[in-house]
Amino acid sequence: MTSIVVLGSTNMDLVTYVPRAPALGETVTGRSFRTIPGGKGANQAVAAARAGAEVAMIGAVGTDDFGARLRATLEHCAVDTDLLRTAEGSSGTAHVVVDDEGGHACGVVPGANGTVTSLSHGDEALIGTADALLLQLELPLSVVVEGAVTARRLGVRTVLTPAPAQPLPPELLAATDLLVPNEHEAAALTGLTDPRAAAQALLRDVPEVVVTLGAAGSLYAARGAEPLAVPAPRVRAVDTTGAGDTFVGALAVALGEGRPAPEALAWAQTAAALSVQREGASTSMPYRVEIEGAFRSPHILEADAV
Repeated sequence: MTSIVVLGSTNMDLVTYVPRAPALGETVTGRSFRTIPGGKGANQAVAAARAGAEVAMIGAVGTDDFGARLRATLEHCAVDTDLLRTAEGSSGTAHVVVDDEGGHACGVVPGANGTVTSLSHGDEALIGTADALLLQLELPLSVVVEGAVTARRLGVRTVLTPAPAQPLPPELLAATDLLVPNEHEAAALTGLTDPRAAAQALLRDVPEVVVTLGAAGSLYAARGAEPLAVPAPRVRAVDTTGAGDTFVGALAVALGEGRPAPEALAWAQTAAALSVQREGASTSMPYRVEIEGAFRSPHILEADAV
């Protein structure tokens, strides 16, 4: 079984479903509201665990009711939370608006996530047991860099999702094995709006890049190889929240199992396609049996396509 450690955020998603997203200064009446455990780190942990990996989480929750629920959700999904800290005060929250087309916008308040500024000796030891370390940018940058450098020193593969988009320090890029931006993050990092050109530019800093393209699929690029475009299944999206994290978690599992890049990408996109047909982030993530079934029989997904 592939062993994955996630160093990342836990947030409670406060999700409002609306016919369309409001413009600045506008109020739109919503049709429903839900609180759903999320956060890019926790989402990737749940996605990887459901996809078949052994997963442990490093991060922090608050002392509020959200914190207890976030921890319980991870444990229910078989994610090891022994090194998930509890920080005095509020847990992280994400304030999400989802429209009737399945698109979403989000504002994040870090809360307890902001207290994770460095690794403990236990964190370092745990990272050393993993096949891969998954990183994002919803924790303080200092600990993300420390995590990546530690993983590199210990011979552990690092997978970085550069979200929310921000400039990346050279030492973080130097310790990253696989960078997985979406097309907007890739453009922000390179100044190039063409995903293929952006991926090639990013290869100057990291050996492998996957640019996710939403409904268009993904683009894989590696040094010394031709870029590979992998289309996504055509499905009717209900809620795209967490789809990118589902993709990353499933991709890490597929690569850890030794699947070649084209198959790993297609497998991860199958997982993401299943997730967007359900509401929520962590609540939408498919189990391995579902991914395998849809991967072997794509018509299961295509049957509900627009």
